[in-house]
Amino acid sequence: MTQAYLEDYSAFAANGGTGAPAWLTPLRRQAIDRFGALGFPTTKNEDWHYTSVAPIAERVFRPAPARAPAVTRAELAPFLFDRPDWTRLVFVNGRPAPALSHAGTPTAGLRVENLAAALAADPSFIERHLSQVAAFDQQTFTALNTAFVSDGALVVIPADAALDSPIHLIWTSSADDLTVSHPRTLVIVGPRARATIIESYIGLRDSSYFTNAVTEVQLGDGATLRHCKLQRESPRAYHVGSIEVRQGRDSHYESFSFATGAVLSRTNIATVLGGEGCGATLNGLYMLDGEQHGDHQTRIEHAQPNTFSRELYKGILDGSSHGVFNGKVYVHPVAQKTDGKQTNNTLLLSERARIDTKPQLEIFADDVKCTHGATVGRLDEVALFYMKSRGISAPRARQLLTYAFAADVLERIEEPAVREGLEAMVLARFTKERSAVGGQRSEPGITDR
Repeated sequence: MTQAYLEDYSAFAANGGTGAPAWLTPLRRQAIDRFGALGFPTTKNEDWHYTSVAPIAERVFRPAPARAPAVTRAELAPFLFDRPDWTRLVFVNGRPAPALSHAGTPTAGLRVENLAAALAADPSFIERHLSQVAAFDQQTFTALNTAFVSDGALVVIPADAALDSPIHLIWTSSADDLTVSHPRTLVIVGPRARATIIESYIGLRDSSYFTNAVTEVQLGDGATLRHCKLQRESPRAYHVGSIEVRQGRDSHYESFSFATGAVLSRTNIATVLGGEGCGATLNGLYMLDGEQHGDHQTRIEHAQPNTFSRELYKGILDGSSHGVFNGKVYVHPVAQKTDGKQTNNTLLLSERARIDTKPQLEIFADDVKCTHGATVGRLDEVALFYMKSRGISAPRARQLLTYAFAADVLERIEEPAVREGLEAMVLARFTKERSAVGGQRSEPGITDR
C-alpha cells in the first residue's frame, strides 16, 4: 500500500536516514513526494497494460531486520560460476556482507565498494552522479528506491582501464516473508575503459519478499561495458529492476538479461545513445513456468547521428505462465544514419502459456535503417519428426529442441564462464540433468508430455 511506504519513509527520515549527507535529504524527500503523487501503476497505464502490480501494492513489505539469518559461503558458492577469484560485492537483505565479498586483483583507480561507505568518505562525488541518469519523475518504483536509498554498490572504472575479469555484484535475501530491499547500483565507466559487470539477484529461501532495484550506468567516450543481469529470485518473490544507461561518443553498451525466478518480475532496460558513433546491444532470455509472470521493457533512444542498436530477446513459457515484452526504439530527428534491429521470439510449451509482445519503432529522422519483428510459436513438428526418426524419444526431442532455442541467444554472452554456466543450467533444466558447471541448483523443469 502506498500509505504504508509513506509511513515507513517518515520513520526512516526521522531516524536520520542512516546518517546521510545533507544534500541527500531533499532528494529523498522529492522522491517520496513523487511516489505519493504517482502511486502504484495500474493496467490503465500503457507501460503496465499487461502487468498488474496489485500483488505488490496490496501487501505491506517491511525492511528486513538487521539480525536476519546469515548466508553461508556454501550457500553462495553455486552462484559464483566456479570463479570465486572475481572481484565480488555481496549484499544480504540489502546490507553489505564483507565476509562473503572478495576484493579481487587491485587495479589503479578502480573502485568497487558499498554505497554507504562512499557516501561517508566521498559525498561530493556521489552527489555529482546519483540520480543523474535514473529519473524518478514518471517512474513509481525508481522514486520509491530513491526515497529509501541508503546503501548499494558503487563501481568506478578508471579511464583506459581494461579489466581482465568481471566484477560480480550479488544481491540475496535470507529474511522471512514480506520484507523489502531497495538495491541501488551506480556504475561509472571512464573514457576508453573496458569492463564486464554481472548483477545477480538470487533467492536462497523459499520466502515471499520484494526486491526493488535501480542501476545507473554512465559510459564515457569510447568506453565498452558488458553488463549481465541475472534474476533468479525465490519462486515466491517479487522483483522490479530498472537499468538506466547514458552513453558517450563511440561507446558500446552490451546487455544480457536472464530471468527465471520470482512469481512476478519486471525488468526495465533503457539506454540513451547520447554521443555520435555509439551503439547498444541488448539481448535476453526469460524462462517461465507455473503461474510466473515476467515482464521485460526495453527502450533504446538514438539521440545522435551514426548510432546503431541490436536487440534479441527470447522467451520460453510453460505451464500457465505469462510473458510480456515491450521493446521501443526511438530515433530523434537529429539521429540520421541510425541503424537499428529488434527481434523478440517466444516459444510456448503449453496451451495455457501466453505472451504479449509489442516491438515498437518511433522514427523522426529520414535517413535510417531500422527493422523490428516478433514471432510466437511452438516446437517445429518437422524437426521433432526427424529426431524421432533417428531414434530419439519424443520427450527428449522436445527437450533438446527447446534447449537449442535458448542456446542461440546464450551464445551471444561474451564472458565464457557466464555463458557456459548458464548453458549448463538451461540444459539441466530441459533434460533433467543436474549441472556442475556454474553450480546452479535445480529449477522447475519441462515435463514429459
